[in-house]
Amino acid sequence: MTKLDSYLTIKEAAEYLGVSPNTLRNWGRDDKVPMHRNPINGYRLFKITDLDKFLAKIEKSNKTTSRNHKAK
Repeated sequence: MTKLDSYLTIKEAAEYLGVSPNTLRNWGRDDKVPMHRNPINGYRLFKITDLDKFLAKIEKSNKTTSRNHKAK
């Protein structure tokens, strides 16, 4: 069973990613970042491991884009 300390609130997750909470809400709604709901109060929660995977995906994308620009 996963403990709640494996999750961040919308505010904490937004700070972790360096974006606004509204941006993160949109990304969660659009399934760009996996979002979970607290079963008691319905608040949005984000797994730290999911956020790390998202950041790694962005990093990989940036490296690919950077290489493509250098090749032109």
